[in-house]
Amino acid sequence: MRDERLGRLARQLVNRSVALQKGEHLLVSSTGAENPLVVEIIRCAYEAGGYPHLDIQNHALKKEVLLGYDEEAARVDAAWEATRMEGMDASISVVTTDNPMEMGEVPREKLALYARLVGHPVNRRRREGRVRWCVALYPTPFYALSAGMSLRRFEDYYFDVCCLDYGKMDRAMDALVKRMERADKVHIVGPGTDLTFSIKGLPAIKCAGEANIPDGEVYTAPVRNSVSGRLAYNAPSPHDGFTFENISLAFRDGRIVEATANDTPRINHIFDTDEGARYVGEFSFGLNPYITFPMKDILFDEKIAGSFHFTPGSCYDECDNGNKSAIHWDLVCIQTPEYGGGEIWLDGELIRKDGLFVPESLQCLNPEALR
Repeated sequence: MRDERLGRLARQLVNRSVALQKGEHLLVSSTGAENPLVVEIIRCAYEAGGYPHLDIQNHALKKEVLLGYDEEAARVDAAWEATRMEGMDASISVVTTDNPMEMGEVPREKLALYARLVGHPVNRRRREGRVRWCVALYPTPFYALSAGMSLRRFEDYYFDVCCLDYGKMDRAMDALVKRMERADKVHIVGPGTDLTFSIKGLPAIKCAGEANIPDGEVYTAPVRNSVSGRLAYNAPSPHDGFTFENISLAFRDGRIVEATANDTPRINHIFDTDEGARYVGEFSFGLNPYITFPMKDILFDEKIAGSFHFTPGSCYDECDNGNKSAIHWDLVCIQTPEYGGGEIWLDGELIRKDGLFVPESLQCLNPEALR
């Protein structure tokens, strides 16, 4: 039976997120098998007068390719990806999953090679603004299991999360953008965390249903060399087929000088990808009122209400702090009482405590106000 909610979500992706216009070309990418959301996106693209083009990928097959990967293969892949995007005006990537843990069998040096020569340049071209893009997740049994729910319950949760009133959220974000853009010093405290840095002179960017679905964050970046102290993350984070937990980072003059986790050698190998991997490219407030717990998928987890993410690796062009890297790893810390609480201060003013905004002008971003 056709779920009408998929049609509404597809229209949101096509008409709001990438704003497809008549005569424009849309690349629709999907991991895993064909799914109903891709069908609805294709139909909506034609309704908008556009031309959909299809790309289907598979983690298990990609793993086999990467097992024998070298720089020659990467050079051709990068050129092919660039050529494919040349004729596109917009791109929607629908993330299902055949099994992302397949990548855990690929040697780390092969994954780093692919990230450096293919993944990072392709994503950077999308971010440069020539192609309007959006990434969305499709509910599957794998994701329901990750969320600890039945598939039917997860589907209901998924549509609540993805189809909230993004226009209302967008307007509510304005006050936080203004407060962040006049701020200099940020101080974050919590269990295992005492971190300071500057965001002076860097813009704050609203994310309210354009580039990601689900969405709900306002981000900036730290002044590159300003980060000092220690940060303990409390959300698990999958990366290249391995789930990292209990991540703790120590910073000096902006650089990660100590990193520990449930696999300390593995996490340091990632931070040794290049020099920029040990500096931070993003600091962001998570704001989606319906996302309250981690499910080990970053599209959801970085939007958790009452969380923030502090991202080792490359900055975004829209908020350029000068840090460049082949990685951009959104690591999440949740500060609601259930996860130990915490505080975020801007220039000595308490902005958020235990996941809730304190100043009256920002209380419109608390979960009860956004639902």
